[in-house]
Amino acid sequence: MVYKKFRLTVIIRILLLSGSVFLFFFTLTEKLSITAMLIGILIIIQVYALFHYVDKTNRDLANFLESIRFSEFTRSFKAEGLGSSFDELSNAFNAVIKDFQLIRSQREEHYQYLQSIVQNIDISIIAYTRDGVVEMINKAAKSLFQISSLKNINGLQPISGELVAILMNLKPGESKLIKVQQEDDILQLAVQGTEFRIHNKVIMLTTIKNIQNVLEEQETEAWQKLIRVLTHEIMNSITPIASLSSTLDLILKGIKNDTPNQTKIDDDTVDEIQKALHTINKRSTGLLHFVNTYRNLTRIPQPNFKVIPVKNIFRNIQLLMEEEIKQSNIQYETSVMPDDLILSADEELIEQVLINLLKNSIHAVDGRPYARIQMKAFINKRGRITMQVIDNGPGILKEVLDKIFIPFFTTKPKGSGIGLSLSKQILHLHGGTITVHSIPEKETTFTLTF
Repeated sequence: MVYKKFRLTVIIRILLLSGSVFLFFFTLTEKLSITAMLIGILIIIQVYALFHYVDKTNRDLANFLESIRFSEFTRSFKAEGLGSSFDELSNAFNAVIKDFQLIRSQREEHYQYLQSIVQNIDISIIAYTRDGVVEMINKAAKSLFQISSLKNINGLQPISGELVAILMNLKPGESKLIKVQQEDDILQLAVQGTEFRIHNKVIMLTTIKNIQNVLEEQETEAWQKLIRVLTHEIMNSITPIASLSSTLDLILKGIKNDTPNQTKIDDDTVDEIQKALHTINKRSTGLLHFVNTYRNLTRIPQPNFKVIPVKNIFRNIQLLMEEEIKQSNIQYETSVMPDDLILSADEELIEQVLINLLKNSIHAVDGRPYARIQMKAFINKRGRITMQVIDNGPGILKEVLDKIFIPFFTTKPKGSGIGLSLSKQILHLHGGTITVHSIPEKETTFTLTF
């Protein structure tokens, strides 16, 4: 509608101009020089007015685009005396400007909202460029390091040179733990960073959290659990040894105090002494085995990292366990997605973990109808390589789930209770985790994430 009115106005002006030109030449032929001069001036005015009228749209459009380019939304557009077509165009321009003003206001509100969150959150946040120039630091970070401002990451050098080195070399998505001695206070810091780009500038956004209290609580809880297991195992061996030792002492005292004429010990007494000594020997051997097993837990070799296809790991395990799986009549399935998935790890240690999990699954499904075990490898939603061992055994009770990775805890009559603990330590040395999810009488899944 705007353009139709604009064209109509232009056509009328051109017709008037054409009529004026016709009159101009007519008066010249009739030798009316003064009239021709006046009409000529009128033609010049009409031409100027026509160009001005047409250029008004271009000027308004240029001003409108400049307002958007420079985010100058305080202007308004008016077209007085130029017709209703320009009124509609001006109204359209003004409506767009108002929309931009609203969007700008909302963006400002969102910015202030996010700033309020960042400044008042209890996690320390520092945003800086790769050359160390600090773009933003929140109140929690200032409070943590007891500083009023920070212009460059190198400004943390007096607090900890190691922390500065970690921040300057931190990779996106990487997590680091560092201990910082600050005067009389010790800080256990968990550092994690992510990278993004703003206006062709690469920004590193780092979160720093003091986890000293959390670590102390977890360490105390871990020691308490371990001590409970150790004292339980030791007491199980020491108590019968002490009791039998006391019994033997009484028997020998009785023999010593008998009449001098008695030179022989009856067979029952000999049998009793032999049984006691056998029990003492058995419990002592068991206790020695327990101590050696505990010592093995602290002697896991450092991983020898190599890039290996996951399919090769699964193939090796299948060759080792194939006969046992067939004898147990278990449906065994493996899958690797993608087919060429590779892993940087110690092949022998990872195979040891998977074999241990596979043996646990074989034991779990023993005697169950339609026994099934699956081994999977894939890349999870967070882009991390993941392996799973899944069985349809009886599952693990909820109250037991948080104990199965504790050394020497076992639910099997002849289990040592160190397999899963060793597996957890091996995954830790690989920078990964091992977790378990179980639905009783349906499915149990052990997940290795690297």
